[in-house]
Amino acid sequence: MSLNRFARLLALGLFLACAPALADEPKLLSTHNDWTAYSFKENGGTVCYMASTPKKSEGNYKKRDQVFALVTHRPSENTKNVFSFIAGYTYKPGSDVTVTFDDKQTFTLFTNKDMAWAKDAETDNKITESLRKGSKMVVKGESVRGTQTVDNFSLKGTGGAHEAINKACNVK
Repeated sequence: MSLNRFARLLALGLFLACAPALADEPKLLSTHNDWTAYSFKENGGTVCYMASTPKKSEGNYKKRDQVFALVTHRPSENTKNVFSFIAGYTYKPGSDVTVTFDDKQTFTLFTNKDMAWAKDAETDNKITESLRKGSKMVVKGESVRGTQTVDNFSLKGTGGAHEAINKACNVK
């Protein structure tokens, strides 16, 4: 997939997730191995995020939209390191998602429609720390149809991508 198409798909996903907020087209900040850093303007403030797609996806599904893992800063809303996951399908209502780093540390995310998030800022910060220190991330979820999915991500480049969004959004 081309970088431009990736940015447009990601922008659409973020736009839909943030509706009715008005957002500009994402600007590519930099690419760091398997992770890419972006920024855009939303309601007069700067939003910075890093994103990646899975290296491998498993599950018995016939159709699935694009899958993304993201870390987002919204300084104008006093939020940083917000981890989110776009599944490419609608989650089973009330289901949880697990995110495991290097087969050692697991976090549970709550779901809504096709997205999953950490329960609080403390967990977001711990996930972001694990992203930066780890080498692989595995995300497991269940679709509304009961399909189990497993998405495997490389964490190569997370440190550089995170530094890029920190700089662009002036986050320490």
